[in-house]
Amino acid sequence: MGPNETSPLTQLVQEALEALKSAIPPGDEPTSERAYAVLVEKEDLERPAAEDIIERLYSKGHLYEVEGKLRLTDYGEE
Repeated sequence: MGPNETSPLTQLVQEALEALKSAIPPGDEPTSERAYAVLVEKEDLERPAAEDIIERLYSKGHLYEVEGKLRLTDYGEE
């Protein structure tokens, strides 16, 4: 892996990202609380696991936050 490449998402994190994309309409900017609730409901995760996944998505560039609202990016999509 080169210096500018990132490691791929684990299957669990990828599934969580897909759950967020399917539950959050394009253009919607949910709060972190809503994103946690989606992962708890759709992926059957406990709150600490949902928080960890959200942090991983931040660090990989799939989510970012502006004024308390989350935004999904299309980073890594074809």
